[in-house]
Amino acid sequence: MNLSDSERVISVLNENGYSWTDNEEEAGLIGILACSVRQKAIDKVYSRIHKWNKWKNNRNLITFISGCILPEDHEKFLKLFDITFQMKDLPTLPEMISRYGVTTPAHIKPGIDPHNENIEEFWNVKPSYQSVFEAFIPIQNGCDKFCTFCAVPYTRGREVSRPSKDILAELALLVSQGYKSITLLGQNVNSYGIDKKREEILFPELLRQVGELGNRMKKEFWVYFTSPHPRDMNDEVIEVIAQYPVLAKQIHLPMQSGDDKVLIRMNRKHNMEKYRQIVHSIRRLIPQATLFTDIIVGFTGETEEQFENTRRAMEEFRFNMSYTAMYSPRPGATSHRWVDDVAQDEKKRRLHILTEELRKHNRQANRDRVGTTVRAIVRGADRKPGYLSALTEGKLIVRFPEEIENLTGQFVDVKITSASDFSLEGELVKMGELV
Repeated sequence: MNLSDSERVISVLNENGYSWTDNEEEAGLIGILACSVRQKAIDKVYSRIHKWNKWKNNRNLITFISGCILPEDHEKFLKLFDITFQMKDLPTLPEMISRYGVTTPAHIKPGIDPHNENIEEFWNVKPSYQSVFEAFIPIQNGCDKFCTFCAVPYTRGREVSRPSKDILAELALLVSQGYKSITLLGQNVNSYGIDKKREEILFPELLRQVGELGNRMKKEFWVYFTSPHPRDMNDEVIEVIAQYPVLAKQIHLPMQSGDDKVLIRMNRKHNMEKYRQIVHSIRRLIPQATLFTDIIVGFTGETEEQFENTRRAMEEFRFNMSYTAMYSPRPGATSHRWVDDVAQDEKKRRLHILTEELRKHNRQANRDRVGTTVRAIVRGADRKPGYLSALTEGKLIVRFPEEIENLTGQFVDVKITSASDFSLEGELVKMGELV
């Protein structure tokens, strides 16, 4: 979401005469798209802005900040940045810059969600895509779930679905321009359309229309989505993914905890039996799909036994990837009022245990792929000299020797010859169609 927002910010600034520089010491305008979901990210913001404000003693410089920012953080940033604004107000950024020096807090109108007022104007900003083969399409803004640990409802507002005709039109344009990896974005994508009952299609039908568009266009591309919520995930979504080749066989399904009591405290509105049923449906209907997840360790009140249930769940589901984070209270979120009673060292220990659990299953899954041939999109140079890096349909990393130049953004077939933790290695078999 942050990358997608950034591409729209760049477009607005480019259209108003600004040009990008990779050297911030040369810039006359510097901005941050922040994320209040983790304290570590906000700490980085303070470090940067203090440095930039010192530069103002010697040269002209305008600073701005936007993104997913909690009200408490927003109030502090008003005193540090020249311009603060919500992402839905991006089209008016040039006007703000023209009268910079006056901070611009959000003006809240009674009865209107300030996060979503004018959101369609933001969606209509054409992004400046930073990749020649990968793009993001926002389909929804905000979240109605109010998980007790989460800042999103307070930084993005309530759920609002983008018109499906605009989503499909943007997708068709991207495919015609040669984009091959496209991700549908939202805080809770599989509740798409629920806020516009009888006015808009629901998520399974949106995916079906994406699949039909792929059949008509007769081009090779993969469409992903992130992130779904287990409460709203059903077999219809999985059946549609299984039916259409362009719907990538990779599912990111946040678990957060493997213990029912912790899930209740998190207000996740699903239990482990529901999660297990979804995973079984995925394995049954799309056996080749990779499964990714999110997990929080050290949530308020998490006991050793409850943590062990999460470790057992990882062992049961054998995720291909897990984005695991130590819990950090966020101002405004419900759990911020609760005592953060799991020690930092204990959080680190639990994080390490889950990382090793993931590594064990990932290593075995990768070894099972040795000798097979996989389809992948080349991302560019690998960290290993003389090799290229690519992503499979299941978003697994695969590297192979660079035998042909200018393969970035192309489909290739790679025969897997060896496997290691979190990556595969192989040999180029044949080129996909060069377009």
